[in-house]
Amino acid sequence: MDAVTATPEQTLAWLTLLRAPDLGPRRLLPLLAQQPNPQALLDSPPPETPEKVRRALAAADRDQARRDLEWLQNSDTRLLPVTDPAYPELLRELPDPPPALFLRGDPLLLALPQLAIVGSRHASRGGLENARRFARFLAGNGLLVTSGLALGINGAAHEGALERGRTVAVTGTGLDRVYPARHRDLAHRIVENGLLVSEYPPGTPPRPGNFPRRNRIIAGLSLGTLVVEAALNSGSLITARLASEAGREVFAIPGSIHNPQARGCHALIRQGAKLVETGEHIVEELASQLGLLADPDTPAESPATPEGELEPDHLELLETMGYDPVSTDQLVAKSRFSAAEISSMLLLLELQGHVSSEAGGLFIRLGNLHT
Repeated sequence: MDAVTATPEQTLAWLTLLRAPDLGPRRLLPLLAQQPNPQALLDSPPPETPEKVRRALAAADRDQARRDLEWLQNSDTRLLPVTDPAYPELLRELPDPPPALFLRGDPLLLALPQLAIVGSRHASRGGLENARRFARFLAGNGLLVTSGLALGINGAAHEGALERGRTVAVTGTGLDRVYPARHRDLAHRIVENGLLVSEYPPGTPPRPGNFPRRNRIIAGLSLGTLVVEAALNSGSLITARLASEAGREVFAIPGSIHNPQARGCHALIRQGAKLVETGEHIVEELASQLGLLADPDTPAESPATPEGELEPDHLELLETMGYDPVSTDQLVAKSRFSAAEISSMLLLLELQGHVSSEAGGLFIRLGNLHT
């Protein structure tokens, strides 16, 4: 649906509602259901409106709302209220959708099918590579990749998606700032080839409580959520839970039983998440509701140097490694190679994308990252 062009006065009324203290979606949305005109709601709340809510509406910071409007008019950001026909229907299905979204980039992307990719901020190199390759494959097969602009898996997913398609980033701050700061360049590229989304007005800092709320938007916009790597206490599991509660698909990539960043994924799989090893698994799972078919001209990802083209000694070392983290000393004890030979081969295998060096001097085989 096309967006409704709001007048400056209507936009100011929405911005004023957003500046009412302690008036979140669960209190504001029932009022909007009775009175969808924001100015009328501010001027004359419905008779049954609780006194606490009336006080919040009266206390809305109108001066700050006018500054917000000035910022909107002088930036490339627009406001999309929940009452607008262009508001995403999937997001509207949540019990507490944002009353309005701030958008920077291409707002038409909100109408396209999205797949959330989330995971640990402290991901392994193998996890980062998985996120990038899955995102690249899925973006090349008609899905927008949606994530949260965080370090680790989120950033890798955005980067991979931009290589073959477009991406949506949902932030936990106002769109006048970028958090984390090191993703400033990435955020600018997303504005040019995707969309930044936030429910928070300008000036909102990165408060800890903002990010679980951001996660519900990531899950709500998407047909499904892929968790790449996550510890048991990861915020990514919140996103997966919210996706499941909303009736959306949840996918998880399994990992080594010795990798603490894989335990969250394993817990999700035990709870019913779909185990995926390739991007095709996700496309096939969603194809029935999307009419998506894998593009035969979009090849599945694989390492730059296929294992079949490796030297026999390198293949032997990979077989010796298995798929659990292993140290050089352990490889010396398990193989016929010297420590110097193993170090040399591990360096080459890492450069070719077959091995990742992890914390504690350990190495892990990445295998054929066919996505």
